[in-house]
Amino acid sequence: MTEGSSQRPPLDTDDAPASERLVKLLGEVKALAQEYYELTGGRSLQITGEVAEYEAAQLLGLVLAPVRQPGYDAWRSDERIQIKGCAVLPGKLSSWRMGTLDLDKEWDATVLVLLDKRYEPTAMYEATRSALEESLQRIANEAAEKQSKPQGMAVTEFIQLGRQVWPVNALGRDHGGCDP
Repeated sequence: MTEGSSQRPPLDTDDAPASERLVKLLGEVKALAQEYYELTGGRSLQITGEVAEYEAAQLLGLVLAPVRQPGYDAWRSDERIQIKGCAVLPGKLSSWRMGTLDLDKEWDATVLVLLDKRYEPTAMYEATRSALEESLQRIANEAAEKQSKPQGMAVTEFIQLGRQVWPVNALGRDHGGCDP
């Protein structure tokens, strides 16, 4: 961590009142974001990434990295995990794209957190960097040919390249399906 950078508060703290306040605060933020979306006819507050990071850390046992760490958002042992979030409506998954997965940055795997309209997690998928590299390179090459900015990977493509890591049943297999 560089001098002067800020560290996220630990989410597995023994400070029960702080943890309880964080959970309560996140619930309030989710409710406000949903109300804002409804009142503005579909404009969203940009909280998806923070909610996705928190939910992935809590549900998958990840340790969040310092704020704005280039390339990754969390650790699992010695793996650097990038976390992406996507709030999707039922039946609309095929049209959604993920945020940028930058091959120039250091990361080992990516977790995609699907959230419903209330910003509650419905599923999480994980793909290794090696599983994603070919598709990311194809997307970059197509953009270069068109002399345009690369679009993010389709959420459905990421799901095909990865594996469902939450929720899982008692046998450790995914529930199948991905549409919230």
